[in-house]
Amino acid sequence: MLTIEHLDKAFGQKQVLTDINLKLNDGSVCGLVGINGAGKSTLLRLIAGVYQRDAGTIQFNGKDTWQVPSIRKEIAFVADEPYTPLGMTIHSMKILYESMYDFDAAFFESMRAEFELDEQKPLTQFSKGMKRRTSILFALSTHPKLLLLDEAYDGLEPLARLRFKQILAQRIEEENLSVLIASHNLRELEDICDVYSILKDGTIAQYGDLIEDRNLLKKYQVAFDHEIGNDLFSAFDLVRYRSEGRVAQLVIRGEEETVMEELRKLKPVLIDVLPVTFEEMFLYELEGRSESHE
Repeated sequence: MLTIEHLDKAFGQKQVLTDINLKLNDGSVCGLVGINGAGKSTLLRLIAGVYQRDAGTIQFNGKDTWQVPSIRKEIAFVADEPYTPLGMTIHSMKILYESMYDFDAAFFESMRAEFELDEQKPLTQFSKGMKRRTSILFALSTHPKLLLLDEAYDGLEPLARLRFKQILAQRIEEENLSVLIASHNLRELEDICDVYSILKDGTIAQYGDLIEDRNLLKKYQVAFDHEIGNDLFSAFDLVRYRSEGRVAQLVIRGEEETVMEELRKLKPVLIDVLPVTFEEMFLYELEGRSESHE
């Protein structure tokens, strides 16, 4: 289990992260989302032991990831822009990994061949997508207990993304792998994450079960045979409100059955219900709860 408590990090006078608290269970996949500059990459680097924290604790399986360097062998970190030393090839990188980790050379070789990665070509000559594939395969070949991915799918074409998700799902099931994925592409996270965390203004604004929280948030379009105002819906947990004439577009948090029962009491002539995507959840959280009219 990954446990983060009261984590702070600043660079000079710039406070990047403040009082971060987060837990990630074994075998769980957490989508870490936030706008650019929210601190996602910094948080991953702190967990991986690349940066030293200013305050708070980061523990993986009960061990401090900064004070106990050996625990970092169980953590694999794939950065947004992986560092590729000049002249380094997959072959020379593999020798390095074999000297540092319990490296699964057979798995790596099978995946290298499948993804058609040239073992002798300098990594600096690889495209962004090829560098991404290489970094992910090296990370998975160490059989980590915790995998940290910064913009995991950036540069990967659709077939490579699909294959990567399949491999990841298999590792999660077979090895109880925990995964923390930072990304701005929320649609790519929706089908693999079971929990999510939203970073806003350097702190965790919201954390929860992705499926449960999505099910509690629905879009309702309600039409009436008379003019309406937002005061009509004051009893609801409104996240967003739009109205035009006799039609209201609502985003309401609550059990759908209960919400529908209350809406019917208002005697509308029509009610339509639509699901909310992960991307929409994120946008609603960033905007905050506000009422606006059109």
